[in-house]
Amino acid sequence: METYSFLRQLADSWALLAMFGFFVAIVIWAFRPGSGKIHEDTANIPFRNEDRPAPQRSDKPAAN
Repeated sequence: METYSFLRQLADSWALLAMFGFFVAIVIWAFRPGSGKIHEDTANIPFRNEDRPAPQRSDKPAAN
């Protein structure tokens, strides 16, 4: 059997099945019980240590 044909058949069947299994495992891991706290903590990273609003930046260059 030619190498290309063998690799194409492998990619069409077993590799596709392996990638689908990997995708399902990642989805199950992401939605597992108890991961809500981690996702909530990660979602709030931009709001940590924010005591006051950032100063406004002017898009105009400073005049000398």
